[in-house]
Parts: sequence; structure tokens; C-alpha cells
Amino acid sequence: MMLAGAVLLGGCKEDPRSIVPGGEVRQGLRLVTQYQCGACHTIPGVQGAAGREGPALDHIGRLSYIAGGIPNQPANMLRWLRVPHAVKPGTEMPPMGLTEQEARHIAAFLYTLR
Repeated sequence: MMLAGAVLLGGCKEDPRSIVPGGEVRQGLRLVTQYQCGACHTIPGVQGAAGREGPALDHIGRLSYIAGGIPNQPANMLRWLRVPHAVKPGTEMPPMGLTEQEARHIAAFLYTLR
């Protein structure tokens, strides 16, 4: 019975569940494209995202740390996305001018990259 439910859910086209409250994965994917994050990062699932200036983001959702030492938790990810220099002075990650909601959506997408 449980297997049948899993098979049925596998065919759903709903947005994957986000671990970031208020974040929508599909909106995050759209915003990662809109803000051209792929100019600096390689990001699976994002057309043309093959940048080499920043780290590849293909496993960021399962890493223990972001930006070389910040615990990878949603609150830290949101702050990192919005004000990277406040989190890690001297970082090359530029502030993108994201709103709180945009950061939630982008974080929701990034956590799917495992």
C-alpha cells in the first residue's frame, strides 16, 4: 500500500516541499536564473549556469557549512544570500539586493541540490 502511494506521488508535478518556511522551490529556480547566479556558479538544472568564479552549488543542500565555515541552516543561508559581507567580511560574493522573500525562494531551491 505504501509503495503504491509513493509511486503516485512520484508523478505529481507540485512544487517539491521546501525546508525553508515560506520558500517556493520553483520561484527560487526562476530567481537564480533572473539574478544570473550562474555567471559565477555552476548550478545543476539552471541553463547556462557554468560559472567558475564561485564554488559549484551542485551539493550545497547537503553540505554542513556554507561559505567555508557557516553552519548550513536556513536562517544562515537567508542571511548569507541577503548580506554576504555581514556574514563573512571580505567575501567575493556580491550583495544582490534580494528581498527577504526572494532569499527564501532561492534558499528553498538551493536546498534541493543534494
